[in-house]
Amino acid sequence: MNTSHSRGTWGSRSGFILAAAGSAVGLGNIWGFPTQVGQGGGAAFVLVYLICVLLICAPIMVAEIALGRHSRLSPAGAFRNLAPDSSWWIVGALGVATGAGILSFYSVISGWTIAYVWFTATSAVSGNAESVNRFFEAFTSNGIVNLALTSLVLGATATILLGGVRAGIERATKTLMPALIVLLLILAMRAVTLPGAEAGLDYYMRPDLTRLLDVSVFNAALGQAFFSLSLGMGAMITYGSYLGRREAIGTSTVWIVILDTSIALLAGFIIFPAGFSISGFDPTSSGPGLIFTVLPRLFSTIPGGNLFGAAFFLLLSMAALTSTISLLEVPVSHCVDTRGWSRRKAVAIVTGCVFLLAIPSSLGNGAVGLFSDLPIIGGNFLDLMATIWNNFSLPIGGLLTSIFVGRVWHVNRALDELRAEGASFPVAPLWIFLVKWVCPVAIGSIIIATALVTF
Repeated sequence: MNTSHSRGTWGSRSGFILAAAGSAVGLGNIWGFPTQVGQGGGAAFVLVYLICVLLICAPIMVAEIALGRHSRLSPAGAFRNLAPDSSWWIVGALGVATGAGILSFYSVISGWTIAYVWFTATSAVSGNAESVNRFFEAFTSNGIVNLALTSLVLGATATILLGGVRAGIERATKTLMPALIVLLLILAMRAVTLPGAEAGLDYYMRPDLTRLLDVSVFNAALGQAFFSLSLGMGAMITYGSYLGRREAIGTSTVWIVILDTSIALLAGFIIFPAGFSISGFDPTSSGPGLIFTVLPRLFSTIPGGNLFGAAFFLLLSMAALTSTISLLEVPVSHCVDTRGWSRRKAVAIVTGCVFLLAIPSSLGNGAVGLFSDLPIIGGNFLDLMATIWNNFSLPIGGLLTSIFVGRVWHVNRALDELRAEGASFPVAPLWIFLVKWVCPVAIGSIIIATALVTF
């Protein structure tokens, strides 16, 4: 078995916090959160979201980091080490598969954001809604270009991981995360000064109190919070395995949650003021329909819009890269731990396998093709992968992790890890109650609700 030294360790607590926050921060924060806010009643959704983060997601994050640090292993190895002669290792293996599965389509969308930095900077995408939509459809149906952009994203991610934990992941996220935050602040300040921004701010910050008791708002808020924090896919277990015992897990988790949530909230101060500055803006637009068709049309109508748009898509590219780093690290760490591969060999083989898995998602946006129209889900291959991994695999992993920590490894052993080296963890009774009872019930309800909507 590899030692923690050969696997690597974080050079500082700030490095771990920024890397973990970078894993959590991604495309979903920038467009997913504002979309859910628009659909869920504005500030009412934000309030429910914050409650979900504090009472459900933060406790699960603490549990995952504790699992990783105690075992000093990647997800599958961590579960096998703490529950030998059982089948719980499958939960860790599911996390490894989830990381690779999400990366296979996430890298495709990340490639789009890189291309749109150039498209918006050069005003290549402009005009009315119809022409912008045609441009996006033509671009995403070009399989060769999509494959090239996907390989660029995976190549950049692999290059960072080859540097190891400190020289690769930590150094990259220490640069990317502060730059991302600064760019977010600049864009937010520009957005709130646009004509009509007041209406967007009013929409974003005025709560519709009638929605507070809406079950669909709760389900959407918990789902968004859970996915936003990268829970259930082994990333926090893997990153926790590189964490020194002198670092307080509880304090680090608080900082990670604050950074992730703050970036999501800042994104709202960009999307809504900017969106309401043009006529016909639909705040409930989501996914590619929002960031690749609606927003470019917005950028073309404001002074300096090409630069504003290029900066926005640069922001998206940076946020995507901080997430792809952790997504690739999960299976890479697994191969280093369980197969004894060198990091270089693991990065090369895993990256190649993920690229092969990404090919159907890259080619699935054409008008005609094997991967473009799947009648079972009514979408393309990329939609299928998002449904499998985001909508089901992540929450199932989180549910099983909470059960494992609460009732198999047991919370008392987890508390010993959380209090290692005299670390303070004053909310222990509350954390035990949340992990053992509240988290499994809440996450289970999300899985059931998602299944009913999907099928």
